[in-house]
Amino acid sequence: MEFITYTLDHYANPIVALCLAAVIWFYFRSNPLRHSHWFTIRRFINWFPLGMTYSFLYMGRYNLNVSKNALGTLMTKEDFGTIFAVGTVVYGFSFLVNGPLVDKIGGKRGILIAAIGSAIANVLLGVLTYFTVLGKLHMNMVVAYSTLYAVNMYFQSYGAVSIIKVKAYWFHVRERGVFGAIFGSLISIGVYFAFDWGQRIVDLTKANSAGGWFHDALQKLFATNVLVNGKAVDATWAVFFIPAAIMICWVFIDVWLIKDTPEQAKFPPFDTADASSGQMHVQLSTLDLLKKVFASKLMLLIALIGLTSGIFRNGIQNWYFIFAAEVKQPGAEFYLKHWGLLLCLFGIVGGFFGGWVSDNLFQSRRAPPAAMLSALVIGLTILMAVYLFSAPLFLGLCCVLVVMASVGLTSLMSGTAATDFGGRKATATCSGIVDGCTYLGSAIQSFFIGHLVPSETIGEKATFLGLTRSWHWWPLFMVPFAILGLGVAIKIWHHLPEATRRYNAEKAMAKAAAASVPN
Repeated sequence: MEFITYTLDHYANPIVALCLAAVIWFYFRSNPLRHSHWFTIRRFINWFPLGMTYSFLYMGRYNLNVSKNALGTLMTKEDFGTIFAVGTVVYGFSFLVNGPLVDKIGGKRGILIAAIGSAIANVLLGVLTYFTVLGKLHMNMVVAYSTLYAVNMYFQSYGAVSIIKVKAYWFHVRERGVFGAIFGSLISIGVYFAFDWGQRIVDLTKANSAGGWFHDALQKLFATNVLVNGKAVDATWAVFFIPAAIMICWVFIDVWLIKDTPEQAKFPPFDTADASSGQMHVQLSTLDLLKKVFASKLMLLIALIGLTSGIFRNGIQNWYFIFAAEVKQPGAEFYLKHWGLLLCLFGIVGGFFGGWVSDNLFQSRRAPPAAMLSALVIGLTILMAVYLFSAPLFLGLCCVLVVMASVGLTSLMSGTAATDFGGRKATATCSGIVDGCTYLGSAIQSFFIGHLVPSETIGEKATFLGLTRSWHWWPLFMVPFAILGLGVAIKIWHHLPEATRRYNAEKAMAKAAAASVPN
């Protein structure tokens, strides 16, 4: 255990860099359609800056979680739960507008809107945090943060649909499990940026803290001469300003490198064998695009699995970070200290597990690995409730495994299944609404768990909906949703887009014919 702690303390950034290198290596090694070398390189040049922009969007999304712990009683658990819930509800419903819009304007413009809009919103959140810490905020703190966080999440909602929109034109259905793994890895790396880099920023901008040149630069930039009652204060606002600056840097790179389709990069037309195959000439109105989801029982079931994955992912990602800061975890402190890194590593594993199993064991069906991951969550959340206060190491392990499963589910549903069944023409709308349901799940858990766990201000014996507030409600709240996700995944176990079925059948026939030819 000491070796693990020492390694995480000293080599976190190199470990994440190695993970990213492994993702890139796996991408180049996986080429089932035998694309040309230049096509795979150009596709990498396309998805890498797009993906890194998306990762830093995550840093500009979950920095709220880091600021909550840094602000202490200035932002209670109820406050945080309400603010995060408002933002995620806005995020979810934004897809009704943003999904069809990105289907029309393309993923490149969508990611630029996401990064620029979120950067501006983060600057405003930084200004708000500055006034909050200095005691100069003259309005309700929850209303102020909820409003600006909702603006941030509106622009954030362009991010996922944009990366998936571009992916739909560059990746064949039989390769999308691989991209689902990449997508899950980008989510996980973004969470690392948010929690570990974000916490590092908070630590380096604490009043009277010591450090090297980077610490000194941050102190001069954000904390010089900031006093309250003659005393220096923590410059927590830096956790919002720095992601904003990074996102703007990636905007310039995106403008230069990203192409929406292979044709724009001077490749021939590429049929990806999804639901749009043979239908690319059809023009879809906004109403047509929305009908692709709301008139499809299958898409609604996919969205329902997405909703459950949002409950698991943010149910653990947000609340373990708060639980472990409040309830001491003897012998397991490294979970909290390196929460972002652990989420990153286990999230990458979850994304690759779901994608590899789907493409290699189930002919690109997404439901079977989703069922496996939902079943895993059922067992883990029950074990969390049993050992919540008695086994800190085991509890932390259960938490990161739930995140692993939830990232795999999100990659399979939002990043892959919605694209397969929506097709290239409607991929932003379909994946967006599934992703929106994921964040509606996040909003549900954020509000209810925020009001079911013990409060900082109204006592341990307080109740909510007739239930005595307790940390045990945290894992128990997720159990029925895991059961629901498992049931839905089993129901859609055999579903595939018709074009994919034809492609698989043709490949099987060709393989059988080749095997029958004498040597």
